Amino acid sequence: MKPLMMEYAMLTVGDAFPQFQLKGVVGLDLNDAFKDFNNASDKGKWKVFFFWPKDFTFVCPTEITAFGDMNKPFNERGAVVYGVSTDSEFVHLAWRTHHPGLKNLPFPMLSDIKRELSEALGILDKNEGVCLRATFIVDPQGVIQFAAVNSLGVGRNVDEVLRVIDALQTGELCPCNWKKGEDVLKVA
Repeated sequence: MKPLMMEYAMLTVGDAFPQFQLKGVVGLDLNDAFKDFNNASDKGKWKVFFFWPKDFTFVCPTEITAFGDMNKPFNERGAVVYGVSTDSEFVHLAWRTHHPGLKNLPFPMLSDIKRELSEALGILDKNEGVCLRATFIVDPQGVIQFAAVNSLGVGRNVDEVLRVIDALQTGELCPCNWKKGEDVLKVA
């Protein structure tokens, strides 16, 4: 018999991002590898939270390295990136140490080992008890402006997350497939 899991509705656009206090891995040196993060971290910035199911897997590092490769464009837009899974900070550190593509990540890998943030967001897989591949863009006031979830086996598109930030930051109506620099819609 499977244990019963609490079911939560997934938070979406317009909802306040939940309060959190998580430990993150920010480097490889054990003396300063860990740092605490919460809602006040990077105050006044746009925040991108992307969740993956498990460390030491196959699709996950392709996404994590893709977000790492795009860190500069996110920063240029006043946005910070946080990667999150339900693995411990020690598992994150071990994975970063042993996976060449993760050694120099420019953003923290947050540990939601108690699953409090994942449960509050409503993104735990009902069968596996791990995070779904969820992405949230949170504005500087702490309000979710974008929420997307992929199946466990399907990686997300980091360029699309960046495109959505660009569109949100215009404060205008942006048509389908709009890209930064293109005309926005004008209502007559």
